[in-house]
Amino acid sequence: MPTIVVEVMPKAELLDPQGKAVAGALERIGTTAVRDVRVGKRFELTVDGPVDAAVLEDVRRIAETVLANTVIEDVVAITAEESIVPGETH
Repeated sequence: MPTIVVEVMPKAELLDPQGKAVAGALERIGTTAVRDVRVGKRFELTVDGPVDAAVLEDVRRIAETVLANTVIEDVVAITAEESIVPGETH
């Protein structure tokens, strides 16, 4: 069954306290290559049947009304993937 992945991130103009905490932790363990961190959310929605434009539009509506708080977050990606069975190799 196909899986639709929805990625949500804090709006760029807002402070991301979780990202700052992770960046601080990376600095404390000696990581110098990472300049900034932003923490978001990933949702996986498994759907019946093929993923077509109508399904993607329905998922976009779900993402913007249920999954993301659009006052402080943006839906940055909606992608369809084939479901991966744990332990299965490709």
